[in-house]
Amino acid sequence: MKIAVCVSLVPDSTTKVKIADDNINIDENGVTFIINPYDEFAVEEAVQLKEKNGGEVVAVSFGNQKSKDAIKKAYQMGADKGILIESNDKFDSSTVARNLANVLKDLSADIIFFGKQSIDYDGSVIPGMVGELLNLPFINVVTKLDINGINVTAEREIEGGKEILVSSLPVIIGAQKGLNNPRYPNLKSIMASKNKPIEEKKAEHIGNLTEVIEMTLPKAKGSGKILVNGVSDVLELVRLLKEEAKVI
Repeated sequence: MKIAVCVSLVPDSTTKVKIADDNINIDENGVTFIINPYDEFAVEEAVQLKEKNGGEVVAVSFGNQKSKDAIKKAYQMGADKGILIESNDKFDSSTVARNLANVLKDLSADIIFFGKQSIDYDGSVIPGMVGELLNLPFINVVTKLDINGINVTAEREIEGGKEILVSSLPVIIGAQKGLNNPRYPNLKSIMASKNKPIEEKKAEHIGNLTEVIEMTLPKAKGSGKILVNGVSDVLELVRLLKEEAKVI
């Protein structure tokens, strides 16, 4: 079984984001980058599937040379091969999806894993775009997965409950927290990952469909007001909600 898993490098969620002087990028000085946390669930599921059924796991990432770190983390968790689609240009989701689809098409994987979304842009659109480009079924926010032969049963989160979908291989799966517990790489796997080669390909598709005009930080929250007189403050509370907060 050939399994592909797409991974990306994102700023650590603990990073205090600063906007660069050009107002269209973040200031990367002092920023720690990590593999996208949802991609860890994707890698773990891919590796478990390989351990159960045999085959190989190929980690694929799009980005600059830094993105190799995401592939190296996939190596540490058990991926066998890695491919970096290199681009130093500013790119949007459509550019990423088109380049990923181009490489994944040649891999002819039985199953392709993504994290349900990246924690930087939170677009949650790239796996679906790739599915459309490759004409493959796509199931997102998957919390339970069963594969029997070519038959796929996936349980996914929906508002207010869960949904069970059935499909067949090949299929694209977007991993959600709860699908598994990503393993912690041991020292042996960490050291071995340093010597594994990463195949590099140049991005073939350029030309974004969207453009970042400006980045701004959210406005700072104002100081709150505390009403301490109980029931006698009801009218004042209503006035504040209507005239200041403007929510009623």
